[in-house]
Amino acid sequence: MDVETAVAEAFREEWGQVVATLIRITGDWDLAEECAQEAFALALRTWPRDGIPRRPGAWLTTAARNRATDRLRRDALGAAKLQEAGLMPIPDDPDPDDSGVTDDRLRLIFTCCHPALATEAQVALALRTLAGLSTAEIARAFLVPEATMSQRLVRVKRKIRHARIPYRVPPAHLLPERTHAVLGVLYLTFNEGYSATAGPDLLRPDLAAEAVRLTRVLAGLMPDEPEVLGLLALLLLQHARRATRVDASGVLVPLEEQDRSRWDAGQIAEGTRILETALRRRRPGPYQIQAAIAACHATAARAADTDWPQIAGLYGQLRKHVPSAVVELNHAIAVGMAEGPAAGLALLDDLPLERYHLLPATRADFLRRLGRHTEAAACYARACELAGTEAERAYLTRRIRELEGR
Repeated sequence: MDVETAVAEAFREEWGQVVATLIRITGDWDLAEECAQEAFALALRTWPRDGIPRRPGAWLTTAARNRATDRLRRDALGAAKLQEAGLMPIPDDPDPDDSGVTDDRLRLIFTCCHPALATEAQVALALRTLAGLSTAEIARAFLVPEATMSQRLVRVKRKIRHARIPYRVPPAHLLPERTHAVLGVLYLTFNEGYSATAGPDLLRPDLAAEAVRLTRVLAGLMPDEPEVLGLLALLLLQHARRATRVDASGVLVPLEEQDRSRWDAGQIAEGTRILETALRRRRPGPYQIQAAIAACHATAARAADTDWPQIAGLYGQLRKHVPSAVVELNHAIAVGMAEGPAAGLALLDDLPLERYHLLPATRADFLRRLGRHTEAAACYARACELAGTEAERAYLTRRIRELEGR
């Protein structure tokens, strides 16, 4: 393995652990991220000469910790600051961890999701720490400008510092108050792996698989929480289609054109079984509803067999739990497939999604189905301008060329 590949792999696998360790010992989010970045940069410089270490994560953590120690030693507060940060001997923690959460990465998520912070801030911080997502990627996940998300992250880090919010996993009886935010982190982490917000590739399968694994661990810890089971079912049903979502050239393949014989039947069966278990608890929630929608798609033998009226009804239920413009868009798509493109098109007006590429892409698809090809091409072009990945732009460009060739 060459050094650049090794560093890239270490970043995917170790970033969250390195940053979390530094946050714990320094209490400074910005310093932790800066020193972690410096450690990875040092690896690129020294590993070609010294060789790739047997335990890259330990090497990176040590390098980052050394950088943090040097930075704090230069601080005007000197030894007092080191004592406060935990880099000099301090008494044992009087509150030993009895959370029951043994998976390191899941511990990181619970630690980030402190109830004193706004839920969106908890999720954004955890995405930054766990997955190493950039501010731009997190902003796209929340459908806000990058500058807005950057300001939010700055504010929440400042609150953590000034309020002295501890960076530790809570005891087991307090975990439920953080579960909602933890589920949000896992959901958005999977989404970034399932459909990347930017870059050459639509899929980041390692990130999606890690989200599935962590959700499975969480379900083992909370087997009676229907929304935890609902999220696990949803991720399994979605992840089952990963092999068919792009073609050999890396171009997006829409759902109706995917080769269903290549879907992972085992994951579909498991996801459906887990969903049924969750629904028997009779405490429906947004993740269970989304899993039910995914099951409608996953269990249809052909695209023509999809139960679009049921999907439209499920999106109607989801709107009550998650009153968002994206849910309204998906509801419009389902209505358009169930009742005809004109009915779906009528529901797209006034949706506040000016910078979201799927809005013009959906409008274009309805217009194409109605035979309004010139208008459809213009909407596809707009969607292409807004799309974040090459895979999506290639698909949209293909649609434009098909319309121009008529």
